[in-house]
Amino acid sequence: MNFKTIDDIDISGKRVFLRVDFNVPLTKSAPFTITDDSRIRAALPTIENLRKRGARIILASHLGRPKGKPAIEFSLEPIRERLSEILKTEISFASDCIGDEAMQKAMALKDGGVLLLENLRFHKEEEANDPEFSKQLASLAEVYVDDAFGAAHRAHASIEGITHFLNVKAAGYLMKSELDYLGGAVTNPRRPFVAIIGGAKISGKIDVVSNLMNKADAVLIGGGMMFTFYKARGLEIGKSLCEDDKVDLAKELMANAESQNKKLVLPLDTIIADSFSNDSNYRTVSTEKIPAGWMGMDIGRDSINMFTDFILNAQTVVWNGPMGVFEMPNFAAGTLAIAEAMAKATERGATTIVGGGDSVAALEASGLADKMSHVSTGGGASLEFLEGKVLPGVEALNPD
Repeated sequence: MNFKTIDDIDISGKRVFLRVDFNVPLTKSAPFTITDDSRIRAALPTIENLRKRGARIILASHLGRPKGKPAIEFSLEPIRERLSEILKTEISFASDCIGDEAMQKAMALKDGGVLLLENLRFHKEEEANDPEFSKQLASLAEVYVDDAFGAAHRAHASIEGITHFLNVKAAGYLMKSELDYLGGAVTNPRRPFVAIIGGAKISGKIDVVSNLMNKADAVLIGGGMMFTFYKARGLEIGKSLCEDDKVDLAKELMANAESQNKKLVLPLDTIIADSFSNDSNYRTVSTEKIPAGWMGMDIGRDSINMFTDFILNAQTVVWNGPMGVFEMPNFAAGTLAIAEAMAKATERGATTIVGGGDSVAALEASGLADKMSHVSTGGGASLEFLEGKVLPGVEALNPD
């Protein structure tokens, strides 16, 4: 990763195409309003720096899945309103991301001015990475800046294609921060390095577990995926979530860990319930004593204590995926305990990174997000990065 950042380029008086990730949640019915503006706020350092230095900013983002055609419920107009409030300035808006109106409004920008383009995905050519569409986007600007780490794993026109038509390209502050933290964790972590992997399914995390097993001193497994590992060990798992077609793979991962003298750590106990409901009967049992007909819903107290010890003795901790069904209050304790342990580890000087998706939602619910070293804005992108994959959006920023 030898790309430039916005600090390395001259942008005064230049039109800058700034790709951001404003894929924010909106209310389900009109008037459509933003329910969480954290992704907008995450881009503010880059936007404010460019404004202060006299750039003419053209903001571009996708929102939702409009399937290549305009749809009012996916319009970026509510984002324009919120951004105007936050920046305390009028934001210009183009009703399309290409065409005459977009070009005229881009050309009319003054130094420090901001234009927001309509949803990129209103054109099917965006996700198809169409060269002609990429060229039209590029024609609006003189400089390309990518601050949309959350979309960096997509080879789309505004992420990859556009960089073939603009010679000056750089990363924004959010993109740089994501790559500094995640890149540092997987390439040169302070040790001990502990990875915590949870979530419902092993299938979406296989490559993450495999890659981190080669890099981390210990990989702790929680969430629904732990039951596939239990089944691979020949244990009764009752009605717990299990991917039967991944049992052999779980065996292979455990065997690899043993042969490489790596710690692949499974919970000692689990909270089980007689139905998938917060109102179910529940109790804590050893993972070796799950009765038929019951299902695991969270990690138990002994597991929490063990995982906490690993976290508090680590210098680098990466967490991706909740420990249980955290949406149900009776089964949220394991996930909350991991968040609390990571907050303590941060206080003690450890680098703590939460990698996207449900773990971020759980962290936000705990109120401890600001106690972490870094909370990733990219669910799929952070996962693919932790898998060791090259992200198209990152590769595209490197010099040609």
